[in-house]
Amino acid sequence: MAQSNKERQRTRMWEYFIDAATDVVLEQGIEQMTIRKVADLAGYTSSTAYNYFNDLSQLKFYAALRFTKPYSDELPIYLKKGQNTLEKWLYAWECFCKHSFQSPHIYATLFIDNIGGSAQTLLDQYYTIFPNDLSNVPDEIRSLLTEESFAKRSEQFIEPAVDEGFVEARDIQKLADLTFMVWTGTMMTFINNRRNWTKYDATNHTLKSVRELVLQFTHAHMREHIQYRSPNLA
Repeated sequence: MAQSNKERQRTRMWEYFIDAATDVVLEQGIEQMTIRKVADLAGYTSSTAYNYFNDLSQLKFYAALRFTKPYSDELPIYLKKGQNTLEKWLYAWECFCKHSFQSPHIYATLFIDNIGGSAQTLLDQYYTIFPNDLSNVPDEIRSLLTEESFAKRSEQFIEPAVDEGFVEARDIQKLADLTFMVWTGTMMTFINNRRNWTKYDATNHTLKSVRELVLQFTHAHMREHIQYRSPNLA
């Protein structure tokens, strides 16, 4: 169905502001973004920006999505390394940690920070306006990228491990939640400089902990089939 003039106008304004927000991130970092900076760069007033976005957190969320393309582009390469679902998931974690600890404030914006509303609604709105961002993404990756909850993404991904005989169905949600909590805790420790960690230290810590959790929930006789070893990055 063709857009009405009002819808086209709204789409154009969203594009102007999100493009401007992206430029602010590139030039100053997402943590330095303000509504005024974005509006000035877009050529409009702050009050105009608030006609299209509820608050700054929404603009940050949309801008942050623009910077996840290197992760989504590289993820299929990592997945091919795994020989079963849990190995693939561990390699997916390796890819995610590589990119998230390289751009910590971007990924904290997407998965940790308060965005003042439903992340799923924001995701749906974003990909409605920018469908080309998903045009070259494989189907198995697309369904993950369009789910707002990281833990639910994990549940969805590792469900086949039940039929493969690695884990019990009742443990899927717990495993997904615990591994996400590991990453969240490590990310907050890293961002707030609570330990003298480099991005490699944070990645190593997360991957080691995630692998230990996976093995803990895997049936003992199946553990030998998980050959993944987290890299010792430095």
